[in-house]
Amino acid sequence: MDAHLRKWRMILGGEQNDGTGYSLGDTDLQIDKTLEALYDAERKGGLGPSSPNVSRWLGDIRTYFPNTVVKVMQQDALKRLNLTSMLLEKEMLENVEPDVHLVATLMSLSRVIPSKTKDTARQVVRRVVEDLMKKLAQPTQQAIAGSLNRSTRNRRPRHNEINWRSTILKNLKHYQPEYKTIIPETRIGYGKRRRSLKDVVLCIDQSGSMGTSVIYSGIFGAVMASIPAIQTRMVVFDTSVVDLTEELDDPVELLFGVQLGGGTDINLALTYCQQIIQRPADTVLVLITDLYEGGSDIEMRKRAKTLTEAGVQVVVLLALNDEGAPSYDHGNAEYMASLGIPVFACTPDKFPDLMAAALSKQDITMWAAKEDLVTRK
Repeated sequence: MDAHLRKWRMILGGEQNDGTGYSLGDTDLQIDKTLEALYDAERKGGLGPSSPNVSRWLGDIRTYFPNTVVKVMQQDALKRLNLTSMLLEKEMLENVEPDVHLVATLMSLSRVIPSKTKDTARQVVRRVVEDLMKKLAQPTQQAIAGSLNRSTRNRRPRHNEINWRSTILKNLKHYQPEYKTIIPETRIGYGKRRRSLKDVVLCIDQSGSMGTSVIYSGIFGAVMASIPAIQTRMVVFDTSVVDLTEELDDPVELLFGVQLGGGTDINLALTYCQQIIQRPADTVLVLITDLYEGGSDIEMRKRAKTLTEAGVQVVVLLALNDEGAPSYDHGNAEYMASLGIPVFACTPDKFPDLMAAALSKQDITMWAAKEDLVTRK
């Protein structure tokens, strides 16, 4: 009974009419004050964006609540109390529990963060990046490498390309005892030595609504850039286009090169991608955007059609995050689908298998349906 009263006392906030008559202990009173500072802020003043208590409050929520709740409360504080200023203070950043949402906020503020705080902000971003790399790097590398291994053997090699060990093993059944040799009916050569087997272009909308998708894209781009069998390019856009390929070896600097917010010109981004694609039939273009075009819908659609007709495998991801069904332009999504371009939202844990399927030229629409991903409707 006491447990139920305690719960309702915490929910109702202890006002005169809460009806419980329950008195909280010292620890529960501290938890209650922490909740009150955030969720009763409009009535009682709360933390306030310049309050010296913000740093202590950040420490309190980490003391009294699990990480999953801490992240929710941080996001609520940013929204309800306009606490973006807390991210501009070094001591505040040091007390924040980092996650992709915080990194997205830091990215949006990267141009205004004071010099004294930038190193701390980078440390926060690096913590998130390193955690994500640990979780995502190995499955990505395994999935992509496995999908490409089948295409490396050469069955009609020239003399200097013959893999003699594999050729001998393959032809042992043709051994001739009288000559003490084999007849090499089947010759096996080494794979063609090429710069890469496949090309991947990640083309990412950096408008404010795509923040967490940009972060995951940067992580996956960095991982794929480390795989010799594919050549990876990363392009971000709003009303202009920035090629961040040279930053893929340092995803932290890459993310700080992104400027979240602003308009959207998907056609301009696709035009740039078309210019850098050298092997259309061996290229996967992943366009990550909600398809809300700030420029010309007609020109964007023409560009998408041109790319698919050239043989580029285009995939549109409406989101790359764990946040559920996204808002998107249904008209443009329907047109993309009419071209045979798969259009759906993807969670980060599914992205490695998505890339493996795309690189091996599987039917991505069927793959997405099988994985129960949020497809265009």
